[in-house]
Amino acid sequence: MDWGTELWDQYDIIEKHTQSGLELVEKYVKFVKERTEIEQNYAKQLRNLSKKYNPKRSGKDEPECRLSSYQSFVDILNEMNDYAGQRELIAENMMMNICIDLTKYLQELKQERKTYLLDAKKAQQNLESTYKQLDSSKKRFEREWREAERAAQYAEKTDQDINATKADVEKAKQQAHMRAHVAEECKNDYAAQLQKYNKEKNQFYFSDMPLIFNKLQDLDERRVRKVAQGYILFSDTEKHVMPIIGKCLEGITKAGTNVDEKNDSLIVIEQNKSGFERPGDVEFEDYSQGINRASSDSSLGTPKGPMDLLGKNRNKNFWLFSKKSKPTVTEDFAHLPPEQRRKRLQQKLEDICKELQKEVDQSEALGKMKDVYEKNPQMGDPASLAPQINQTSQNIERLRGELNKYETWVAEAGVRGDTLRYKSHTFNNNGAHDLLSPDGAHSDESTPDTSQAIYAEFDDDFEDEELTAPIGKCTAMYSFPGASEGTISMQEGEVLSVVEEDKGDGWTRVRRSNGDEGYIPTSYVTVSINK
Repeated sequence: MDWGTELWDQYDIIEKHTQSGLELVEKYVKFVKERTEIEQNYAKQLRNLSKKYNPKRSGKDEPECRLSSYQSFVDILNEMNDYAGQRELIAENMMMNICIDLTKYLQELKQERKTYLLDAKKAQQNLESTYKQLDSSKKRFEREWREAERAAQYAEKTDQDINATKADVEKAKQQAHMRAHVAEECKNDYAAQLQKYNKEKNQFYFSDMPLIFNKLQDLDERRVRKVAQGYILFSDTEKHVMPIIGKCLEGITKAGTNVDEKNDSLIVIEQNKSGFERPGDVEFEDYSQGINRASSDSSLGTPKGPMDLLGKNRNKNFWLFSKKSKPTVTEDFAHLPPEQRRKRLQQKLEDICKELQKEVDQSEALGKMKDVYEKNPQMGDPASLAPQINQTSQNIERLRGELNKYETWVAEAGVRGDTLRYKSHTFNNNGAHDLLSPDGAHSDESTPDTSQAIYAEFDDDFEDEELTAPIGKCTAMYSFPGASEGTISMQEGEVLSVVEEDKGDGWTRVRRSNGDEGYIPTSYVTVSINK
C-alpha cells in the first residue's frame, strides 16, 4: 500500500506527518547531544576526583607510599582515570556517529521534502490555472449565447413589424446570424477548455500527486530507518567500550586483592624501627647512704635506650605515649633514630651516586661531541659547548663534595656489616670513574679516599663476629690490591668463598681458607652461588 493510492486526497495530513517526523529526528539529536554533555561532565568530574586524591610528586616519597593498601588505592585512582577516558570516548563516538551524521542527513531530508512540496504546489497551481481558463471560457460562452438569443428574437420581431423596412429586417437578420456564429465559436472553445481541464485533472490526481506522495512516503520511511539506526548506535556505542570498562573494574578488584596486611605491617616496622633498646629499670637511690645522683645516673647507661635521649630530663619518667614536639629536620638526618637515620643516609648516598653518574655520562658525551666539532668544524662550533661543559663540571664537583659529606655521615652513624659496603666514588678530571677496574687505574688527581674512616670498623667486626657459612664461591679474573680498610687483596685465578652477595653497590664479601675476610669488587670475579 502506498500513500499515492490510499492518501490521494490527504495532502495536508502528509505534509504535517513528514514535518513531524523531521522534528522527531531533531529532538533525538538534541537528546543525544545532552547525553554526550552528561558523559563529558561525568568524565571530567572523575578525572578531577582522581587527580584530587592522587599523590603529588612531592608526596610519592612518603613512607606510606610503600604500603600495599596505599599502592592499591593509587591503582584504583588510575583505573578510574582510565574509566573516565572511556566515558569520554562514548561521548565522542555518539557525537560523531549519531549527532553529526543525523544532523547532516536531516538537512538532506529537509531539502528533498522541500523539493517535493514545491512540485506538488506547482502541479496544483497549473491545475488551478487551467480551471480558471475553463471557467472564463464557460462564462463567455454563456454570455455570447444569450446575446445570440436576443439578436434572433429582435430579428424575428423586426420581420413581423409592418412598419419596418426591408433594410431594417435584413440588418437584424445579419446581426442575429453573426451573434449565433460567435456563440458557436465560444461553445467550441468551452468544449476544448473542458477537455483540456479534465485531462490535466486526471493527470494531477492519478499521476502527478500520487508520484509526489509516494516520494514523500519513501523519504519518510528512509527517515524512520535512519533514526532507528541512531537508536541502535546509542546502545552499541556504549557496548563497544564495555570490555575496556570491564577491565578497569577488574583492575579495581585486583587492586583490592593485592592488599597484603602482613607485608604492610612489616614495612611499617622497617620504616619506623628506631634501633633503640627498651629503657632499663630505674634503680633505687638511697639518700640515707649518701649515694650521689651521679652514680645512680651512670647506672642507667646500660642498656642504652630512650632514657639516654632525655638529656637533662633523664630523671623524669619516660612516657611512651607522651606528646612529642616535632623534631627539626637536619641535612644529616640526625633528628631520626639510628636505624632510620642509617637507611635515609644510605638512600641519599645512592641517589647522589646515581646523579653523579648521570653528570659523568653527560660530561663524556659533551667531550666526544667537542672532539667531533673540532675535527669537523662544519658540524658545529666547539665553543658553543663550553657553557654546558662548565656547568657539568660544576655539577660534578658539587656532587663530589656531597658524596664525601654523606660518606662521612654514614661512617659516623656507626653502620655495620652490609650497610658499610660503599666504596669512595672518585672521579678523574675527565669525569671518568676512578675505581680500580680492568680498564683503568687510579688517577693522581682524584679526591681523597674517605672510605678509610668507613671501613675502620670492619676489622673489629670480623674479629668479634662468628664466621658465617659460605653461600658460594668466586674466581678472580683480575688482581686486586685490597689497599682500603675492610677490603681484601686477591690474585688473578684465586678461588675465594662468598660470604655475602653484592647488594647492588658493586662489592662482594669473601673469605680465604685461612679465615681472612673482606670486600672485593664484584666486577673482578665470576661468582657461583650454591643452590
